[in-house]
Amino acid sequence: MKLQIVNPKSKLVRRPYGGIAVILAESFGLSALVLSKVEGAKNLKSQIETCPPSVWRNRKSKITFLTSLFVLLTSIFSTPAFAGSIVAWGEPWVGVDLSGGFVKVDAGEFHSLGLKQDGSIVAWGRNRYGQCNIPSPNSGFIAIAVGGYHSLGLKQDGSIVAWGYNDDGECNIPSPNSGFIAIAAGDWHSLGLKQGGSIVAWGYNYYGQCNIPSPNSGFIAIAAGGGWNGGGHSLGLKQDGSIVAWGDNRYGQCNIPSPNTGFIAISAGYGLSLGLKQDGYIVAWGSNDYGQCNIPSPNSGFIAIAAGGGWEGGYSLGLKQDGSIVAWGANGYGQCNIPPPNSGFIAISAGAYHSLGLKQDGSIVVWGDNYIIPSPNSGFIAISAGWSHSLGLKQDSSIVAWGSNGYGQCNIPSPNSGFIAISAGGWYGYSLGLKQTGIFKIKTIVAWGENYYGQCNIPSPNSGFIAISAGAMHSLGLKQNGSIVAWGDNDNGKCNIPSPNTGFIAISAGEYHSLGLKQDGSIVAWGANNYGQCNIPSPNSGFIAISAGSSYSLGLKQDGSIVAWGYNNYGQCNIPSPNSGFIAIAAGGYHSLGLKQDGSIVAWGDNSSGQCNIPSPNTGFIAIDAGSGHSLAIKKGCQYKLTGDLNDDCRVGWEDVRIFTGQWLDSDGSANLDGFNGINFLDFALLADNWLIDCNIDPNNPACIPK
Repeated sequence: MKLQIVNPKSKLVRRPYGGIAVILAESFGLSALVLSKVEGAKNLKSQIETCPPSVWRNRKSKITFLTSLFVLLTSIFSTPAFAGSIVAWGEPWVGVDLSGGFVKVDAGEFHSLGLKQDGSIVAWGRNRYGQCNIPSPNSGFIAIAVGGYHSLGLKQDGSIVAWGYNDDGECNIPSPNSGFIAIAAGDWHSLGLKQGGSIVAWGYNYYGQCNIPSPNSGFIAIAAGGGWNGGGHSLGLKQDGSIVAWGDNRYGQCNIPSPNTGFIAISAGYGLSLGLKQDGYIVAWGSNDYGQCNIPSPNSGFIAIAAGGGWEGGYSLGLKQDGSIVAWGANGYGQCNIPPPNSGFIAISAGAYHSLGLKQDGSIVVWGDNYIIPSPNSGFIAISAGWSHSLGLKQDSSIVAWGSNGYGQCNIPSPNSGFIAISAGGWYGYSLGLKQTGIFKIKTIVAWGENYYGQCNIPSPNSGFIAISAGAMHSLGLKQNGSIVAWGDNDNGKCNIPSPNTGFIAISAGEYHSLGLKQDGSIVAWGANNYGQCNIPSPNSGFIAISAGSSYSLGLKQDGSIVAWGYNNYGQCNIPSPNSGFIAIAAGGYHSLGLKQDGSIVAWGDNSSGQCNIPSPNTGFIAIDAGSGHSLAIKKGCQYKLTGDLNDDCRVGWEDVRIFTGQWLDSDGSANLDGFNGINFLDFALLADNWLIDCNIDPNNPACIPK
């Protein structure tokens, strides 16, 4: 709803209140607060409430004034759309809170660990081998180490706990499991440092990475790296400041440069080794195909180092005395792009394609191949799950992206504003965003990411779109006139919209086929049909929603039942009973999701990555989407405690006033904000104090207290 000024000649003092145009018109009669409805207004004058400025400025009178306006305004303004936080499950999207309380971090190939002040470990990332399942009891830890697909934790009593991939014995700690003071994990081998200065090694040993050179004594630090085709090497720092290296040396990663003295820290990466000198100078040796050994100038003032990388190249991190991070080497996933502000860091860790930084306040910052839902996790109104990345649309019309970023699919083009719809697709990753700009609300499509098949080349004219859908290699756009535009890869004819190309109200692009929903409730399908994914079951009528997956299709009927057809080797077309009460559907790689009227989610099909294990409590969900091996949902609610936020949408506005008036003078209820004396003006005063504060937009507001 838009508002206009009734008296344009008056001297105005504008005071924005969300979507409400509030104008103090100093020359409007005695002075007035003007609220004028534009669309559908029959009598503008009847929609003007006036009050003297002296009354408005008085807090108690302001409360009375707001209450008197309630009936008027609820007839003018519609209830705001619900927003919420994102819940993710499956692989590798493990939702965690990284906002504080951490003292150590470590990044592996595709998963990470964070050690908390209370001695517990938090894990996130890929979990195919249980590398994120911390054994019970999750307490008493003092150090962590992340390998390729396994994890290590060091207990206060000097024992090591290991979990995850163990085919090479990397989780089999040799006896006696006691007296350890440090741990390190390579791709497939593990190291432990004993109190007496000796090293214990176990796991994969093809390159001799577990054969500690003699004499095995006098060590004060250890590091384990990885390498191509099972390669791995180990580093040990001696008390005298010299480094010992052993294992895979195909890239010279075990050839310590001379003079081998004065070292205070070591780090082993992918065919790469780093050593930090007492004077803050970094020495690097080993593979240098991406410049990972070329320390940026000035090479001074460093206090910590981290070597990372994977088969797509190595990279290095250095932490400066001033709390800033320097990164160099392979950057295909943005692992060297430190998020601003680049300050306040106290620890670093480099994984295969992602990086971690620990801040002074105990929070963890993640960048690169990042599978963490960005903070603040609130204010989302739409989600989209791709093959390896995800998108979230905020109330403020901005897009948040996370996941694999090898093709820039998470780099939202500037300006990141004005978006009204999103879609994540692509085997390698690309994104679509539908914009609404200008006073005429022109709707255009923005595309970014992998574009080998032209799936990001929107056909001209790029205007008049009302819906978008990104498939594996092709894209669909729905026009206001009900026609569909398709572009990108056209193998199997998935871009050839059947005639007549009119009357469509919804679209969905799958891996090799496309779906369109007509106004009459029928579905049109085209493209690959090798599994019958384009054979809509009879009767082809009464559909209200569609979703195309990998060679299978879903359709939602008006009666709340789901129809599924096509590829069914994982049971993704076997809708669980009772097949009723559904209000939304999502077809993923080989698993399916259905959202019920009661806010619960039903999942079925492939569950190899846990993508069908809905986190508890399975309630309060308002949106769903399914990716290749992960699932997303928006949960109605707010991550912040905000006094006056009665509908739990992270802001105080007219809907809260509506709820408040419904409980007026009751003895108790959610509107009893002060906790006693029933619901009265004292409670409304607390609501008014936070009037139009929005924690989704301004989470740092002192009124927004994290739950």
